[in-house]
Amino acid sequence: MMAVGDFTGAGKILLAPLAGVSDSPFRRMCRDFGADAVYTEMVSSEGLTRRNVGSVELTRFDERERPIGIQVFGKRPARMAEAAGILEALEPDILDINACCPARRVVSKGGGAALLKTPDLLREIITEVVRATGLPVSVKIRIGWDEDSINAVDVARMAEDSGAVAVTVHGRTAKQGFRGRSDWSLVAEVKRAVGIPVILTGDVMRPEDVKRGIDATGCDAVMIARGSFGRPWIFEQAREYIERGTYAEFPPEKWVGVALRHLDLMIETFGERMGVLRFRKHLLWYTKGLYRVVALRWHMARLHTRAEVAALLERAVSENADRRRNRGEKGA
Repeated sequence: MMAVGDFTGAGKILLAPLAGVSDSPFRRMCRDFGADAVYTEMVSSEGLTRRNVGSVELTRFDERERPIGIQVFGKRPARMAEAAGILEALEPDILDINACCPARRVVSKGGGAALLKTPDLLREIITEVVRATGLPVSVKIRIGWDEDSINAVDVARMAEDSGAVAVTVHGRTAKQGFRGRSDWSLVAEVKRAVGIPVILTGDVMRPEDVKRGIDATGCDAVMIARGSFGRPWIFEQAREYIERGTYAEFPPEKWVGVALRHLDLMIETFGERMGVLRFRKHLLWYTKGLYRVVALRWHMARLHTRAEVAALLERAVSENADRRRNRGEKGA
């Protein structure tokens, strides 16, 4: 098992737990491009303790993905502690408690960011989970439920007092969802208030944002979420930017091979039919900004084999290059 510092040491760049996105193939892609650690999709403590097949499947990982964290959500301390015991047997490197997700299906049941409205319950959950497992336990939070109840500093202090080894802070309220701007100044306040590592997330969309976030908040690590969609190489670019102040771009001619490698991992994991089906959303992100992307998306919805995906990508990249040449763009 890795040390906590391997997850949250200074300058670490992490892949966030992303529902419907951060499955094993995507985690492996991000690790290959330099993500210092990755997280599974969040798993329900209720589903896990009932041995729900879908919930159990979310916890599976390949040794090549380490260091890896498993994120769990729920509102019942005893059930969360039971889930922690189950997860400990899988030997992830860290266990993360979700008090951050603003999705209606999660908060309507009292989990995720809804726990920010009941900090005493969150304290009990953290305490019970820490007591139930020998794994390092971290907590992911938002700055508050809404703008009238900003409590990130108090919640982070409570998490530290309850035994959490790190806290990740998204600089929006739960009510904001992903609207507006992430308030990094409040993340900086959390960093100044606690002694455990603080991880910044929210509005980390470009390689430059990683360094900017570290400089602005003094945080120990940065977690990339939506910025990785269709761009697993963002981790490599961010590291280059931190070290040299610049980074290499990824033109379509270069990333098409990356996309096909990603697809191959999907097929290896899920089989060709399901792998291609699950890859379609990633293909939407990979091809964002290409010439005639709307027409491309019509075809994407009708792909069923690797060969069809490869042919579409080759055609799309060729058409994009032709258009750039016709317009006299640099690099065409």
